[in-house]
Amino acid sequence: MSPASSKMSKSKADDASIAAYMRLKGQKARVASREMAKADTGTKNACLFALAQMLLDDSRAILEANAEDMRNGRAAKLDAALLDRLELNQDRIAAMADGVKQVANLPDPAGEITDLKLRPSGIQVGKMRVPLGVVGIIYESRPNVTADAAALCLKSGNAAILRGGSEAMNSNQAIARCIGRALTAAGLPEEAVQVLDITDRRTVGELVAMPEFVDVVIPRGGKGLVEAVSKAARVPVIKHLDGICHVYIDGAADLDKAVAVAVNAKTQRYGTCNTMETLLVDKPVAEAVLPRLADIYVEAGVELRGCERTRRILADIKPATEEDWRTEYLAPILSIRIVDGIDQAIEHITRYGSAHTDAIVTENITRARKFLREVDSSSVMINASTRFADGYEYGLGAEIGISTDKFHARGPVGLEGLTTVKWVVFGDGHVR
Repeated sequence: MSPASSKMSKSKADDASIAAYMRLKGQKARVASREMAKADTGTKNACLFALAQMLLDDSRAILEANAEDMRNGRAAKLDAALLDRLELNQDRIAAMADGVKQVANLPDPAGEITDLKLRPSGIQVGKMRVPLGVVGIIYESRPNVTADAAALCLKSGNAAILRGGSEAMNSNQAIARCIGRALTAAGLPEEAVQVLDITDRRTVGELVAMPEFVDVVIPRGGKGLVEAVSKAARVPVIKHLDGICHVYIDGAADLDKAVAVAVNAKTQRYGTCNTMETLLVDKPVAEAVLPRLADIYVEAGVELRGCERTRRILADIKPATEEDWRTEYLAPILSIRIVDGIDQAIEHITRYGSAHTDAIVTENITRARKFLREVDSSSVMINASTRFADGYEYGLGAEIGISTDKFHARGPVGLEGLTTVKWVVFGDGHVR
């Protein structure tokens, strides 16, 4: 056999092995999903409280695993945003555990019956909330997603197949061991949450093409990952591509509030999808607020890029290009545009935004309501930082992702977003 033929045979064998591996994961998940759908709230909560405690008890092992991932990441020259997402510390592990407990304390959506109506025929018709079944989650860098996703899927009665990135393999497996022990302790199937222990990219292609085993896929990561998953998927996808978030400082804004919101929205954390990337400023307040903001941004190391009118006020900053308005930087870079009122601000957001999160700072309630009504994003805010667009901050306990689609979930996806409804009918021997 020629070397080329040998290579081809090996490639096919590898493909077959990965396909078999993923089908086995899918089969186990489908069986586990049926058990999870029957699990009562008390059992699910016991599992989550056990998991939260195990994360804290095993924090040293998790941090050691994460330290190895960080060393490998630096050696691989991962950029600063990815390293920030990858890194764990005691506070982040404590936040993970707290998020799991918060999910446990939330009402269980599975089995909830709503909208019961008595029909003229005498029957009662309503809707029951039920789990989606098997949720596949594909994510990069952030090991906290492993715990968040497991908690949300388990509480909503789903099984999960989790495929993290190679850069977080050690961290994810350390957290996965906690999840497995918590499931066993609660008497739930260990296969209810399967964290893949290989990160070959072909696993993604298999995961998104198994509609017989997987009911929905949620990609969390860069635009390239989301686009690739969406293109290849044969199952529904819950997703967002970009987080091009705006803060608009209105002419009727309290400028102290405006400075606080605009600074936090950009500098609190750079590598997140709810970080502000473009600041819009109403012309009447531009000369008063922009120098104040520029001093703070420059001290924080933020590179500013502005439109022509902005550069008349901030002469030392770089000019903003058309591409800047369309860019999710995920870095200490901010584009600034002076606009002529709220209509031009909304027009800019409509043209360049990604329907993720946008905020207005104003004391004018009429303009605030107009902004809420006309900005078609998954989260729209008044006098608050875009950094609040987060499942934890919204009281969801954690989020499994953020959706900018309009079906089936929108915004931060928590417990309810991981369920669907079926119609239920109550009768007493009624016939038609």
